[in-house]
Parts: sequence; C-alpha cells; structure tokens
Amino acid sequence: MTRERNERDGRDGRDGPVPHGDGTRVVRAGLPEEEPYAPPLPGPVLAAHFHLPGDPSVAPYTYGRDGNPTWTGLEQAISELEAPGDEAARTTVFASGMAAISAVLLSRTRPGDVVVLPSDGYNLLVPMRERLEGWGVEVRTAPTGGDAQLGALDGAALLWIESPSNPGLDVCDIRRLADAAHERGALVAVDNTLATPLGQRPLELGADYAVASGTKALTGHGDVLLGYVTCRDPELTASVRLWRKTVGAIPGPVEAWLAHRSLATLELRTERQAANALAVAEALRERPEVRDVRHPGLADDPAHPVAARQMRRFGCVVSFTLPDRVFAERFLAALRLVDDATSFGGVRSTAERRGRWGGDAVPEGFVRMSVGVEDAADLVADVRAALDGAGRG
Repeated sequence: MTRERNERDGRDGRDGPVPHGDGTRVVRAGLPEEEPYAPPLPGPVLAAHFHLPGDPSVAPYTYGRDGNPTWTGLEQAISELEAPGDEAARTTVFASGMAAISAVLLSRTRPGDVVVLPSDGYNLLVPMRERLEGWGVEVRTAPTGGDAQLGALDGAALLWIESPSNPGLDVCDIRRLADAAHERGALVAVDNTLATPLGQRPLELGADYAVASGTKALTGHGDVLLGYVTCRDPELTASVRLWRKTVGAIPGPVEAWLAHRSLATLELRTERQAANALAVAEALRERPEVRDVRHPGLADDPAHPVAARQMRRFGCVVSFTLPDRVFAERFLAALRLVDDATSFGGVRSTAERRGRWGGDAVPEGFVRMSVGVEDAADLVADVRAALDGAGRG
C-alpha cells in the first residue's frame, strides 16, 4: 500500500516498544489485561442492570441502556484503530450505521443552522435531509468529487463528508475540506464506512467525527448490524452518548461481541478484498459492454490521485454501468459466485443494480459490486462468464 504499515507507535507495558502494524493492531485491539485462566476475549455480558451500591455517578456500569462491558471492549478496540496511540479518542457504538449518522446530525444541529451534505452519498441521506429541513435546518449539497463542497461552506455549522462516496466511488481531499470548514467555524464528520480505519483515518486528516456502519467491512460477515462514532473531543463524545441514551439506539451485547471477535481478521480481509477488487475492476475494463468502471485503486481512475495521498487501502467496492436494466439483471442472475444482495464489505462477494432502490442518481444499468475474499481468478472468471451469458440474452 501507499504507506509503511509497520510503524512503531505502541508499548506492551513490559518491555518497551513493540511493532504495531495493522495486523498486530486488529488482533490485539480492545483486549483486557491478561488474567490467568480467563479467555482472551470475554464473552458477551447479558445484563439489563448491575449491582449498584452507593453513588451511581462513580459506577462504571449502572443500567443496560447506559453502558455494558462488552460495548466497552469494542469501543476501545475501534478507538485504537481509528486513532492509534491517541489516548483522547473515544468511540460510541450504536445499533446501526444510521443510528450513528443520526446521532451526529441530529444532536449537533438546531433550527437556523446550515449543514453541508454530499449530493452523491448514501441514499438514506435523502430522508435525513428532509428531516433536517423539517426542523428548520438549511441543508446544502454538493458532489464529493473535485472538493465541490468547498463552495457551500460559508456559514455552515457542520460539514458531512463521504469519501469514497457510495455508490459512485468519488473521493475528496478530506484535509483540505476539514481545514476550510474549521476556518469557518464548522465541525466536520467523515463517513468512513467504505474505507474502514485500515483504509483511512479521518481524525488524522482533520475531522472531528469518524462515523461508520460496522455492518459492512468492519465486521465483514453479514451477520451484525452496528454503527459507531469516534471523536477526540470529550464534549462531542458526551453529546453522541447522550443521544444514544436518550433515543435508546444501543447495540445488543451479542452483536458487540461478534463485532469485536470479527475485528481480528480485518487486516487479512481488507487486504485480500482490495486486491480482488482491483483484479475485478481491471477485468471489467476489458469488456466493451461495460463502461464507467470505478475503483479508487485503478491508476487512471479520476479519484486515484487524491485517494493515493490519503488512503492506505482502496476498498472492496467496484462500480460499473451495463447497457441497460435488462442486461444488468441478466448479468446478476448469471453470476454463480456473487450473490445478488445489498450491503458491502462481506467475505462473500455481492452485487446489485442500485437503481432498484431509488434515491441514487445512477443509470438503470449501474451495478455496485462488493468483492469478497474468494480467489481472484475465480471471481474474474465468474464475472466474464456472466457478461457472456447476459449478452446472449
């Protein structure tokens, strides 16, 4: 990748510095201190309440909506990935990615505020925009590519960045936008779902919030709904935690434990997926019936120059456009190793025609493919065969 991954920025508490590359970090993140005969990763704590003698203000756990030891381990682990070595970083986990997004956007805005959103971001930002406008918030939108949101920042209270964007895979210069927003007094949130903290670290690029759906590549097995927000500022952390408590958008302890367990393979999965995605994207570009192939790792992709500066991995998603809706549906039906399903980031490859949902400004034949950890040669062969089959009708 574009940066050295074997940096030395941690200590083991016994013999001084130890290597903390990505593989080491994800395996060790958030684990408790070693205890004889105890499991390395304790099981989920299933509790609605805790024994609570005396003053509750000094208790680490009081009630199941406020906190849970299983959440704590996962939150510590994600903080170690989003902001390695930064003791100020705190993560708050939520029941879903949209719960995390809502916690930032709805806890920080008031009537009369200005919020800047991407016009090409996740399609549920459309109803979120409508909700904000219904509360008297002015919402401005601009595309991700070309740092177009710069032109909408004057008077803004909050800038929301999604880079790479979903599903178009455009990239913006996060540091440039964050610096410009801060000069105008605005907070900056970055949706880091597609990149994961092993792909880029928004807090290191100047963001105030790193937000993501842990449902996707972070957990990677398609069996958990989860979201999170990571901040350095204690006041911002307190704000999103109060929102979580007030609306009850809490994850279950089993989901939190599954997510923490899955983190151990994040480096292996994302490394393999990024390589596979690049192989699939290169194969798609060879086909005359396929146009507008996008993946930030392609050397001639419009997003590549900026992505190469600020990303350490380029993600598992490839987007492309087929001749029309019928062709795309025949292609998806002909795939044998790729499931026709929504979401992305899982170990099993998936693809879908995004136009079926509405809300995304994409052609009828637009396909978003999430590349898994299967053998690259097998995936490429499957995609080529499906294209051949779709062409025959």
